[in-house]
Amino acid sequence: MSRSPAAPPASVRVLLVTADADLLDDLLRLGSAAGAEVEVAHDLPAARPRYGSAPLVLIGGDMVPGCMRARLPHRAGVVVVCRDSVDTRPWEYAQPLGAEHVALLPAAESWLVERLAGIGRAPVRGAGRVLAVLGGRGGAGASVLAAGLAVTACRTRLRTLLVDADPLGGGADLLLGWEEQRGLRWPQLARASGPVDPAAFVDALPSRGDLVVLSCARDVPDEDTPSSPELPPDAMAAALDAGRRGRDLVVVDLPRRLDDAAAVVLQAADRVLLVVPAELRAAAAAARVVDVVSAYRRELSVVVRGPAPGRLSPEELARALGLPLAGTLAPEPRLATALERGQAPGSAPRGPLATLCGRLVGEVMA
Repeated sequence: MSRSPAAPPASVRVLLVTADADLLDDLLRLGSAAGAEVEVAHDLPAARPRYGSAPLVLIGGDMVPGCMRARLPHRAGVVVVCRDSVDTRPWEYAQPLGAEHVALLPAAESWLVERLAGIGRAPVRGAGRVLAVLGGRGGAGASVLAAGLAVTACRTRLRTLLVDADPLGGGADLLLGWEEQRGLRWPQLARASGPVDPAAFVDALPSRGDLVVLSCARDVPDEDTPSSPELPPDAMAAALDAGRRGRDLVVVDLPRRLDDAAAVVLQAADRVLLVVPAELRAAAAAARVVDVVSAYRRELSVVVRGPAPGRLSPEELARALGLPLAGTLAPEPRLATALERGQAPGSAPRGPLATLCGRLVGEVMA
């Protein structure tokens, strides 16, 4: 007599709390794609017995206000999931609820599948942090700061991955002076599918010491290379997962024109820095960037770069944007010359850039 397979133990089942039938269908589909077992609770009384023990809790945007009123205990591994809309309630309640992310569908589907696929994996000791950087306007210096953070992290013996997420930029490898280094770049990774083995991924990238770089290519695409300037979000999710599992720190240089791959990064990052020159027009441009980013996350801090021709102070600029001030970057006259000569940002152990990067790396790793 055959026996039906036993249900998976509760300790490996994701808890989904929603009464929204359409959202439920979407999340069950994503759970199936990730190979994750999902237990559904249509109301709070049904959710309470499993709320503290489930490895991951997905709370539909429709249930967030009720969860707040119910004063559910804070716990790790809570994600609020809703559709991209103008409804601000999930954002307002996510932090008091203790949610680690607000995932907006459909942009966050790839990230969510990766998150669900990680349920039941053996825990990774010392799982890496993700630090993302983007510019408040063109030429703000975000790429230089991102590279400086990666170089500084390596100087403190952190195994670091620098991800170039701007297909229309000049290439992180060129910024580091690594353009002749052989190894995997985005066009090759974009053709891959499925999970990425962390060790194999790191070994395939251009590297020097503890720093490895995933850069965009500058050559003209051939018939076997995707011609779209946008990076595939599923490949970005796979790269971040492999980076977290194989490195101490992942630094991502984001484009100002956010695509689905950038949305994956914004929702997965432990910290996001917005670089803004201390200029009035730059502040106005940065305000629009903040509006776009706020569709994916609310936690954002600003790095103000000098000089300030109109004497706009870093504190005034941060207040105008409604963001906490993460730091200031004083002018470094020799930096531009060093970059033209192929010297990596932050390679000099002293100076405004190295000092700021050292502090920011220390904060994200604390």
